[in-house]
Amino acid sequence: MSFPKGFLIGAATAAHQVEGNNIHSDYWAQEQLPHTSFTEPSGIACDHYNRYEEDIRLLAGAGLNAYRFSIEWARVEPEEGRFDETEIEHYRKVIACCRQYGVEPIVTLMHFTSPVWLIKKGGWEAEITIAYFRRYAAFVAERLGSGISYICTINEANMGLQLAAISKRFRLMAEQAAKSAKNAEGTVQVGMNFEKMMENMKFAAIENAEIFGTPQPQIFVSSRTPEGDALVFRAHQAAKEAIKSIRPEIRVGITLSLHDLQALPGGEALAEAAWDEEFRHYLPFIRDDDFLGVQNYTRTQYGPQGQLPCPVGAKLTQMDYEFYPEALEHVLSRVHEDFRGDIIVTENGVATGDDEDRIEFIRRALKGIENCLNDGIPVKGYCHWSLMDNFEWQKGYSMTFGLIAVDRATQARTPKPSLSFLGSVTKE
Repeated sequence: MSFPKGFLIGAATAAHQVEGNNIHSDYWAQEQLPHTSFTEPSGIACDHYNRYEEDIRLLAGAGLNAYRFSIEWARVEPEEGRFDETEIEHYRKVIACCRQYGVEPIVTLMHFTSPVWLIKKGGWEAEITIAYFRRYAAFVAERLGSGISYICTINEANMGLQLAAISKRFRLMAEQAAKSAKNAEGTVQVGMNFEKMMENMKFAAIENAEIFGTPQPQIFVSSRTPEGDALVFRAHQAAKEAIKSIRPEIRVGITLSLHDLQALPGGEALAEAAWDEEFRHYLPFIRDDDFLGVQNYTRTQYGPQGQLPCPVGAKLTQMDYEFYPEALEHVLSRVHEDFRGDIIVTENGVATGDDEDRIEFIRRALKGIENCLNDGIPVKGYCHWSLMDNFEWQKGYSMTFGLIAVDRATQARTPKPSLSFLGSVTKE
């Protein structure tokens, strides 16, 4: 495979999933509920907060030249209006560490988790959140902007509508058959336990009210209203404006969770409508961004009656996605039809216990990117999910996405062959 000079080959993480002890966040609070939907708490996670240099050194040593990570808003602003200088200094050191090892830091400002105080004020359905997010983005740009070239404002900003759709579909399927209902979890690109959520709904409402002041807190991955959907993208635009006013040289974009939506005969209209909801209706908000972060893991097929299950006999991942790395090329090509700017693959990967499968997935995904480049599509980088086995949200530590294994008892890191395989691409 051949990639142009300056092409970014890296790996990604999210603060809550790897740092540990993110005690001021909404996720941490929900993990502690007596009737939580999390299979286990995040706890110390991968202790990346303290071991970031070791992890970045392993990444760079394998040949990777980019690291996408998130700054944790709940650490930086643990209380409304109180910014923690110690925490912002921590992220300054992470950025400096990347630079020291020749790694391009790609910074995400909000990767699903929010400060508890924000959720108490209405969270991601409240108009005031736009101003709060803008202020946070400005603070990061002022304090850290000199070391950053790329900022992703919000991770998978379209996730709320996807979750609203899957929640509705789950309820319908649950009425028909418990087995079918569980299979619905494999149609959304984030670790969710819908079955457990339904079982715990009554208890969770009471417990959420005690912590957040409402039985239905609007965290970022709550099922979103159309108004909340637009609010998230307005928050992105406000953050971008704030960053650009302080550091105009920083390239600013957003990331979207995108499936390869394929139509079987009779399913064309449904697949087209799904793509409009998942991607096209966001174009007015992102058309002038410096880049778009594309996040893809699998495909979704549509027939005359709607979304179809995975094909019979298809190879599945630990997440119940179909193992289908060709989806990335298809999504990049389709995005380029409407979004003419630069594209960075900010997440693409596979949950599997077989690292040979991971290598095969990476090989085929990168071949798809090579094809896109040959077609003139401006793909500027690829960040594999994930750098290390980590906390996959409600599913806990059972999903292994990492290029590096992490011993849960000792925190010892063991690079997998897939790490060096991905790094070898930069040397070809």
